[in-house]
Amino acid sequence: MSAPARTPRQAFEALIDHITARRWKEIPDLYAEDARVEIPFDLPAPTTITGREALRRRFTGASAAGQDIELQAHNVRVHETADPEVIVAEFDYRGRVPSTGRSFDVANIQVLTVRDGLIVATRDFHDHLALAAAGGQLPAVLAALDSASTASTPER
Repeated sequence: MSAPARTPRQAFEALIDHITARRWKEIPDLYAEDARVEIPFDLPAPTTITGREALRRRFTGASAAGQDIELQAHNVRVHETADPEVIVAEFDYRGRVPSTGRSFDVANIQVLTVRDGLIVATRDFHDHLALAAAGGQLPAVLAALDSASTASTPER
């Protein structure tokens, strides 16, 4: 007999546990094959990731880029909704970059839809400027934002 499927709250808790333990290779297995992750405030532009394999590539990249970032989730609040498949999670990451000694706090909100124990959709709202600053990437992000702004501004 198989174990019962994770509830939305349990799926979120597993996701946070995997992220804080830096178990990057296992994270995509928490998602459905055709999962959709929307990051509306990603920088320099909104991002949508579709499918478990695309998420696997994303988390593999995160692993390579941020292996030394330590994250701990704090102030976790999970709100149930009228839809039993959907929760809203509010939480803060307290992080540290051992190579630089830099510490940071980042606010987050995720809206998760979980079906049959797997995450089928999320809308992720993170403080991307704080993450970029902590990782020493703020100048690159600001340059990309400036390029995107210049490219979309009509000439006068």
